[in-house]
Amino acid sequence: MPNSTKYDQQMGFFIDMQRCIGCHACEMACAECETNGQESMIHIHYVERAVSTQTTVQVCMHCEEPACANVCPADAISKDEFGVVHTAETSRCIGCSNCVLACPFGVPQKQEKAELMMKCNMCYDRTSAGKKPMCATVCPSGALFYGTREEIEKKRPDSVPVDTFIFGEQEVKTKVKIMMPKGSNYLKVH
Repeated sequence: MPNSTKYDQQMGFFIDMQRCIGCHACEMACAECETNGQESMIHIHYVERAVSTQTTVQVCMHCEEPACANVCPADAISKDEFGVVHTAETSRCIGCSNCVLACPFGVPQKQEKAELMMKCNMCYDRTSAGKKPMCATVCPSGALFYGTREEIEKKRPDSVPVDTFIFGEQEVKTKVKIMMPKGSNYLKVH
């Protein structure tokens, strides 16, 4: 891993789904990162393509207790002291897809050609050097933002960053925060 002496714990990654315009700039910027092998680790999806043009962005949420790492029989997935859940270590990953099935957000993807799981690691090569993730630097609508909580609250005074998700009876806390209407404490996923 890169020298993490410049990793600023005050900085956070925030997603505002209502602002995603489906331009795919984040996907293209992510694919340009040399550590991804020209594969995007962030994905744009249509919410309900038949009736709407609304899109949503899918990025690793970097869970406090990552299900992907917990189900990995090869201990290939790790979470560092900064809360970043890293993509599978190539020398350890056995391509079993347990992580793909376990993630409540559907983030990890198995690259069939390589028999390897890949996912967003919050541009650790950049963020550990004091830079912003590639996707957040190119997002024209501000759907992806990397900065302090104070900065995002100033930009979005009617919204609040939420890091708690409810899946049935399971509560998942994340490093990445999603912007919700003011007064929200969690997002319940059905």
